[in-house]
Amino acid sequence: MNKSRLEAFSDGVLAIIITIMVLEIKVPETANWQGVTHLIPTLVSYILSFAVVGVYWNNHHHLLHALKKVSSAMMWTNLNLLFWLSLIPFGTKWMGETHFDRFTVIAYSLLLIVCGISYNLLQNLIAKSLKNENSNLTIIIKKQNSKVLLSTVCNLLSIPTAFINPHISLVFFAISSTIWIVPSKEIEKELSQQE
Repeated sequence: MNKSRLEAFSDGVLAIIITIMVLEIKVPETANWQGVTHLIPTLVSYILSFAVVGVYWNNHHHLLHALKKVSSAMMWTNLNLLFWLSLIPFGTKWMGETHFDRFTVIAYSLLLIVCGISYNLLQNLIAKSLKNENSNLTIIIKKQNSKVLLSTVCNLLSIPTAFINPHISLVFFAISSTIWIVPSKEIEKELSQQE
């Protein structure tokens, strides 16, 4: 299978996820700042989730760019990742509308952990497929496992902190996304040398 179909499908799903999240934000009932302040938790939740989905889209793009050939296992692993990412609008709305209730923050934390594990599965499967073609790229992609570990630790720490203060958990979510904001320069460099 050509990787362009996988890229196009994934891009479409991620675009729909972001669209659903923004459509879930209701217009204030009043034409004043009081109406807007009531929406602040929803807006914060949306901004946080937009960053999460954007980070996944960006890194997913770089990861698939390294791919030469798509296998059935990769298609299913990619679908697994997209499934969990598609639940982010639900978690976003639930967390925002409950004003960051501890239970919804913990549920969101668990969702982010599963998304990270799913991305790691895809990443390692792609690295394994490149083993015979380009050992440098395989090693570089495998180095990304440290980012997965760090972001997972941040998301795990957000669970106990939700019992103390759910707003602290939001900081851990932001740190987790920040770890991934800049895609691997090594992957970009290696891919540009191959072209």
